[in-house]
Amino acid sequence: MSGSSSIMAIKKIVQQLRFEAGVNRVKVSQAAADLQQFCLQNAQQDPLLTGMSSSNNPFRPQKVCSFL
Repeated sequence: MSGSSSIMAIKKIVQQLRFEAGVNRVKVSQAAADLQQFCLQNAQQDPLLTGMSSSNNPFRPQKVCSFL
């Protein structure tokens, strides 16, 4: 029984390795250049860079109404 489960595990590993061997690779330098280009193209929409108006900010502190 142990032998058949071992064979199944090895088959699963071989299948995963075949899948990984077929994945198209991208050079790190090309991926970094693509990432930099994407960041520069989308910088105007990034609220961390441009800030967010208080009226559009869902995390702004809620105003508290107090009665004296």
